[in-house]
Parts: sequence; structure tokens; C-alpha cells
Amino acid sequence: MIKVLFVCHGNICRSVMAEYMMKHLIRQNGWEDLLMCDSAATSYEEIGNTIHYGAKRELDRHSIPAGNHRARHMRPEDYDTFDYIIGMDEENMYNLNRYYHNDPKHRIFLLLGFAGKNRDIADPWYTGNFRETYEDLEEGLEAFTEYLKKNAVLPQ
Repeated sequence: MIKVLFVCHGNICRSVMAEYMMKHLIRQNGWEDLLMCDSAATSYEEIGNTIHYGAKRELDRHSIPAGNHRARHMRPEDYDTFDYIIGMDEENMYNLNRYYHNDPKHRIFLLLGFAGKNRDIADPWYTGNFRETYEDLEEGLEAFTEYLKKNAVLPQ
């Protein structure tokens, strides 16, 4: 089973949206035995808080259930637990590489990098634009699943 960890600054907007969007894709495609995912924060600011109401509202708009999420900080053991640790922006990437000693096993990726884009997914906590964030996450997740299919992790 492939394990994926989505990471953003606070784990109340982007990473948790990515987690539940991916879980929705997993259920829709019957990949429950192939993939599992979770999310975490690089900071401690929102630990224990629920998903941001704007993120929840955007997921609801797309009929994606959001579960009983509580923000958590990334843990040292996550590096060995997860096959892919996926950040949302360059600040996340910097913090992930610092925390996980420059990624010796090459598990850290920028989500939009799978779509051939070297740019951040804007943090809707600051922009207020959860729809744009959703669209960027959707593009990144589609490209990520295509990457997994090309690498024989998921069925074509």
C-alpha cells in the first residue's frame, strides 16, 4: 500500500482539503487497498483545530465529505511511514527538507510539480479564495494520480 502525507502550514486548509479530495478519489476508483493518505502541518499554530470553515464549505460544494479532522503537526516517524510527503508551497518544502534532513530517501514533492508547474498553491487562509485553491489541488491530484498510474502503482 502506498501512503501519502499532504502538508501545509497549519493543516486546516490546503493539506486537509487535499487529504479529503484524495480520499474521495480513492473511494470513487476502488483504490482502498492501494492508497491511503493523511495530512499534517509544518507549524504548531493550528494544532487541534478543525478544518477551516471556508475549506469545509468548498469541499461541501463538491460533495466531498470532510470527516472529523483535527490539525496535527508532522512527526519524525512520518518520514518512514509515508512514501510521498507532498507540500503545497515553497515554504512548506523548505520546512519539510529541514525537518527531514534534506530528504535522503527522496519522498518530498511539491504538489503542482506533478502537473509540471513549479509554483505554490496559494494559502486561502490569506487569500480567502478557496475555489482557486480547490482548482489547484484538483489539478495537482489529477497529475499525481497519473504519475502513480505511469509508475504502475495504480491501475490504468
